[in-house]
Amino acid sequence: MKEAGSHARVIDRDQAAALMQPLTDLVVKAGLAILAVNRRAMKIEGKLDGSPVTEADLAADRIIGDGLARLISDVPALSEERVQQSKPPYRGSFFLIDPLDGTKEFVAGRAEFTVNLALVTNGTPLLGIIGAPALGCLWRGLVGHGAERLKLTEAGAGAAELIRSRPAPKSGEPWIAAVSRSHGNARTEAFIASRPGALREQLGSAVKFGRVAEGAVDIYPRLAPTSEWDVAAGHAIVTAAGGKVTDAEGGPLLFGERDDRFIVPAFIAWGDPAAAAGGPY
Repeated sequence: MKEAGSHARVIDRDQAAALMQPLTDLVVKAGLAILAVNRRAMKIEGKLDGSPVTEADLAADRIIGDGLARLISDVPALSEERVQQSKPPYRGSFFLIDPLDGTKEFVAGRAEFTVNLALVTNGTPLLGIIGAPALGCLWRGLVGHGAERLKLTEAGAGAAELIRSRPAPKSGEPWIAAVSRSHGNARTEAFIASRPGALREQLGSAVKFGRVAEGAVDIYPRLAPTSEWDVAAGHAIVTAAGGKVTDAEGGPLLFGERDDRFIVPAFIAWGDPAAAAGGPY
């Protein structure tokens, strides 16, 4: 797999549409490899930032990396597991990969972990796929072409169901916010609490983006730093489903252009784009 760098090939929407199914197949295959790992016997190591990495992370990364090299070798790819080999900024199109988002959930024996794959063009996620193999579902979206949810089985992905994010609650109705089980913080909690009667749905990994895209929750705020590969696929899916993902000021997020280890300082995924006006938050 070619590592991300100063590469200028641009993948447009029509070309991305042709890639959607083979990329989906890669995500499904990576998810099956994760499920095949014995969590009780697997080897767990620590990264420099203290986060865990397992043989499941590495197996999924190999599958996606090898698959992208065969499928479209001249588009660079940045994976969380090989971030030290890449340097921003990037031009044109590149892939952003988190081969196992929610490793802490996976290690703890929970089902809320995902495989995230995004195609970014000119700094903005254009295509996103989030596979949740232990939950038996996959979300995918192409900006301008809509978003879908697919059922996953051992035989692969089933028929696609169109999904859409939902309008913001009317006055007096409670907001439903997706919140992290592992990464809560005071600023995010204050933002949610500013919506009287807000309900919280605790979830792990990028599943939260899928819940916004399918209209099950209204908002997913994370007003604390995270990594671009945690956000890019969900950004594309929520946007394709009719929602919007912004920074803490209500402005756009750009990917592959920062020089601080691919950090997203804060973001909010909105089911209703009209609700995003009026930052900062």
